[in-house]
Amino acid sequence: MKVLVTYATKNGSTAGIANMIGAALTDTGAAVDIKPAAQVGSVAPYDAVILGGALYAGRWHRDARRFARRYADQLRTRPVWLFSSGPLDDSADTREIPPVGQAARVARQLNARQHVTFGGRLTENAKGFIARSMVRSGHGGDFRNPARIDAWSRSIADELRPNEPPESTMDSYGRGAP
Repeated sequence: MKVLVTYATKNGSTAGIANMIGAALTDTGAAVDIKPAAQVGSVAPYDAVILGGALYAGRWHRDARRFARRYADQLRTRPVWLFSSGPLDDSADTREIPPVGQAARVARQLNARQHVTFGGRLTENAKGFIARSMVRSGHGGDFRNPARIDAWSRSIADELRPNEPPESTMDSYGRGAP
């Protein structure tokens, strides 16, 4: 099973989540490529795709939306999962956060199997005046939950794993047991 984990990020938080997802899927035996959405040239080699986008002011990152639009026809023919990264508090761990409108539209257009929102990260190295102001005013920090990301990733791996015949139905000669 070959899986593309692709993401759109501004300050690196969503890229970090994509890397955590990729590591968990690799641990389960999947072949995984992790790439920024703007750098993906084709989805043809992949059996499944996970697309993540950062949230800013209630909007899903432009590169995630563009990726979904560019590859919509191909993405509708394979399993797709979506994630968002953004809340700068523990709300993503304490309750289900529905996708913002743009991500919800993409989920419907691609027949995505699931969308999940994870907490984000904002550090003093953040790009942009507003982001740096938020950090200075005490609204920064790392609210990503690696255990939750890992559990979600492994649930995807379970869905992708082919059904295996029960071992007990074969005798020592490889014939079906009576």
